[in-house]
Amino acid sequence: MNKKEIANYRNEAENHLTNELLPFWTTRMVDNTFGGYITHFDKNGFDTGEDEKSLISQTRCLYTISSAHRAGFGGGNYSKIAKHGVDFLINKMWDNEHGGFYWMVNRKGDITNDQKIIYGHSFAIYSLSEYTLATGDKRGIEFAEKVFDLLQKYCVDSMYGGYREMFHRDWTLCGPGSQGGDRKTMDVHMHLMEGFTKLYEATGQDVHRRKLLEVIDLLLNRIIHPEYKTGIPQFYKDWTIAPQIKFDIIWGWDRFSEEGQKGNATDNTCYGHNAEFAWLLNHALQILKMDAESYFDLFKTLFDHTVNNGIDYELGGVFVEGPHSGGVYDREKEFWQQAEVLIGMLDAVIIFGDEKYWEAYKNVHRFVFDKVINKEVGEWYPLLTRRGEPIWTHMGHSWKINYHTVRAMVQSIQRMDKILLKL
Repeated sequence: MNKKEIANYRNEAENHLTNELLPFWTTRMVDNTFGGYITHFDKNGFDTGEDEKSLISQTRCLYTISSAHRAGFGGGNYSKIAKHGVDFLINKMWDNEHGGFYWMVNRKGDITNDQKIIYGHSFAIYSLSEYTLATGDKRGIEFAEKVFDLLQKYCVDSMYGGYREMFHRDWTLCGPGSQGGDRKTMDVHMHLMEGFTKLYEATGQDVHRRKLLEVIDLLLNRIIHPEYKTGIPQFYKDWTIAPQIKFDIIWGWDRFSEEGQKGNATDNTCYGHNAEFAWLLNHALQILKMDAESYFDLFKTLFDHTVNNGIDYELGGVFVEGPHSGGVYDREKEFWQQAEVLIGMLDAVIIFGDEKYWEAYKNVHRFVFDKVINKEVGEWYPLLTRRGEPIWTHMGHSWKINYHTVRAMVQSIQRMDKILLKL
């Protein structure tokens, strides 16, 4: 690998992060009227006026600004923006009667959906822990631990293992099917691993370590495909594979058929999730101070599946998903898969030193910088055709904000710095 070439890619990422991505959000997202963060922006970066603040958007914005502050960006000014978000989360979105965070409020902070959705709570743990690590404000860990304790009390499935995911306000389980009460997902358990990793990093408590190891074990032995080692999206409560359906409460503009179920409902795996799982697991092992070498075969399988099937070598970028055995179902390009594969490929370069992973990184990097970034404002288009023509053009929404884009740049810069030191 060429040192000058790597430095050029690294500097391009840093310029994008510091002069485009972070300024886009820090100049727009602070709601000085009602508190918290404004997250709905159109193609031109203008506030759409949509009257909602979701748990996902508020916690992800909090993580983004806290992690950027912790990584040394913003000249110390980001801690105030982070505190602004924590104040809103605690004062407006926390349920003082039953505990936990409401799923959705309006801009003023009035409750519009009082359900307790574990996907959102995984990001509450993640962001609040990062906030304390970044600023020293103990409120972050206080509420991260409260959420962790609620999950252990109400959500653990003591019969089959893992966590139930969809609850009413009082923590009674939602119904089956599209209500989600009978389902378990890779998405939630992967992000619980992510959240528990950050929580353990912040507290060092043995109970947080044990629960992190427990969810890692579930991911390895229940959630990834026994033969191909790729991620399986949805399960029933007993961990039998379930058709991938659209839930009533979703955390993304998932693209399903009108019937709410994918045609390939039990044989699809997402390249972005596989790469994200690999690098998040690698990071968890680092925080746990565990030797990752015994996991290298798994990492290689996951990274190679993405390299061999998910990368579009003709037109650039990462496809959405395909069969576990290989191939592609969905050839569109979604923003977050690009972001997670960037980090994953650099982890693969560091672990294995194989230039094919650097070539894959360059492929996705170039597609992102040439096609995905909206040059007029500096954020990324959410969804594009295979050729890189924008399909969705909003810059911000409850489920499309700054978490993947900013994190990809911060993490990529750190990894390229590490690679450059070795050359």
